[in-house]
Amino acid sequence: MQIVITCLFGLEHYCVEDLENIGYRKEDMTVTDGQILLSTTPGKMASDAARVCLWCRRGERVLLSIETFEAETFEAFFDGFSAMKWDSWIPSGAAFHVNGYSRDSKLFGIPACQSLAKKAIVKSLQTSRHVSEDVRIEEDEKRGLIKIVFGIVKDVVRVMIDITGEGLHKRGYRPLMHEAPIKETLAAGMVSAAQYKFFGEEALVDPFCGSGTIVIEAAMMALNIAPGLHRAFSGEALPYIGKSVYDRAREEAQDMADLSPTDDIYFYGSDIDPKAVQTAKNNAKAAGVSDFVRFKVSDFCDQTPEALLQWTNMRRQLILCNPPYGGRLLTPEMAQKIYKGIARTYLDSQGYCRKGIRLSVITPDDSFENQVARKADKRRKLYNGSIRCQLTNYYRLPPREK
Repeated sequence: MQIVITCLFGLEHYCVEDLENIGYRKEDMTVTDGQILLSTTPGKMASDAARVCLWCRRGERVLLSIETFEAETFEAFFDGFSAMKWDSWIPSGAAFHVNGYSRDSKLFGIPACQSLAKKAIVKSLQTSRHVSEDVRIEEDEKRGLIKIVFGIVKDVVRVMIDITGEGLHKRGYRPLMHEAPIKETLAAGMVSAAQYKFFGEEALVDPFCGSGTIVIEAAMMALNIAPGLHRAFSGEALPYIGKSVYDRAREEAQDMADLSPTDDIYFYGSDIDPKAVQTAKNNAKAAGVSDFVRFKVSDFCDQTPEALLQWTNMRRQLILCNPPYGGRLLTPEMAQKIYKGIARTYLDSQGYCRKGIRLSVITPDDSFENQVARKADKRRKLYNGSIRCQLTNYYRLPPREK
C-alpha cells in the first residue's frame, strides 16, 4: 500500500524531510512534481497514515492510494473502477464524492470521468450488497463522507481516498485571519529554504509579520511541535483507520515536543498594523509558542540592523518575509516602493548585505530582484497557492568585508 502526500510545487524535498524526521526511509518514498508516495503495509497503514497527517509540515493533503490501473478509454476507466471492492472502503449509508485530475493522458474530460467513476462505484456497491441495479444506494453525509480522488497520469489511473479533511495548512492555531495571509505550509518551507539554523547565533525576523505565520511556524519547527497536533482529520472517522491511531500519534507527538525554556528569544515579528500584531500574539498563544516569540508594532523601515541588534540582542539576523505585492494588496507601483525600501534598509547601494544581515524575500517571480542593484545569491522557485513566486536570498557581504 502507499500513502500519498500532495504539496505545493517546490516543497517536495521538504516533505521528504518531514517524513525522514519521524523515522521513514527515503528508499520507501517516490517523489514526483507536487507529490510524494510513501510505501507502507496493510498492517501499518492506519498508524502510518495518522503519523503522516500529524507531522507533514510542508504537505497539503494526505490520501490513501487504494488501486492503480491503466486506462486509455472511458470503457477501461469505468471497468477499472467497477472492478474495485468499494464495499471495503465506503461504509454502508455513507455518502461519497468523486473528484480528480488528468495530466499527459488520453482521458482528460474530468467531469465525464467523475460521472463514470460514480456510476462504477454504485455498480460495485450494488453487486457486493446484493441489490439489483434499480435499487438506489443510500447516501447520508451524517453517517460519513468519503472523498474519493482519481489521478490520471500518462494513462495510469491512481485511485485514492482523502483522509485529511481540511488542508494540512489548517493547523488550528489561526482562527483569526489577517488580510492575505501566507499558507502555513509555505511559511514552514521558506524557513528551511532560507537555511535557518535553530538556536544558533542568528535571530529570525519578519518585519511584515501580519498574522505571525512565518514566525510561529519557525518556532514550532524549532520546538518540534507537530503541526497537526491540535486539529482533527477525516481519517479518524473511517473504520479502516480510526481515532485510536490518531490518539496514539498525538501522545507520541507530545512526548517528542521540546518546550524547555530557552535563555534567548530567536523568533521576532513586527508589522505596522496594531490589529495584525495582536492577531499574531493570539495565534502564537494558540500554537503554544508565545513564550518563544516576540511581536511588536513597527514600520519595517524602522527595523534597521542597529534597531534589530537592540531588540534581539543578537548580532546576526535573518530577515525572512512575505511583503505585500501588486495584485494582492497594493498596486505594482506601491509594491515596488516597498521592495526598494527593503533593499535600502537591509542591503547597501551595491546590493550586498549590511553587516549582520541575511535577507530572504518571497515575491512573484523576480519582482524584488529587479529592484536591487545586484542579482540574488540564491533563488528558490516556490508557489504561493497558484502564484509562481521566487524566494530571493541575499547573504554576501561587500567584497571588502569578506
